[in-house]
Amino acid sequence: MDTLSPEARSLVMGRIKSKHTKPEMTVRKIAYALGYRYRLHGKELPGKPDLVFKGRRQAVFVHGCFWHGHDCGRCRMPKSNQAYWQAKIQANMSRDVATRARLEGMGWRILEIWECQTRDAFLIQSMLKNFLG
Repeated sequence: MDTLSPEARSLVMGRIKSKHTKPEMTVRKIAYALGYRYRLHGKELPGKPDLVFKGRRQAVFVHGCFWHGHDCGRCRMPKSNQAYWQAKIQANMSRDVATRARLEGMGWRILEIWECQTRDAFLIQSMLKNFLG
């Protein structure tokens, strides 16, 4: 059972950001420091990638481990309303696969960076260099 009232839960969930999150800001700072310039949250592209390198036809998604179902061991499923959360996360994962397929079908290359990976700046630097270089 949820410990918060529906109104309180709605307020908590409403404060969760989808843009300009700490992991996204980490990736953006590293990409900028490496000399890469990008556009943010490409509205014209499926899935609105977090970083868009239009001239290169490359896009970067920075995924939250919990919200996108990453099996890194850092996230745990909530104990209450598990059926809802499992369905929600599974739908997010399915949408991610469909978005990636649509973008690749349009000739774009995609890099997915997970929240847990952003703790290692050298890893992100290496991933961006390999992807964009």
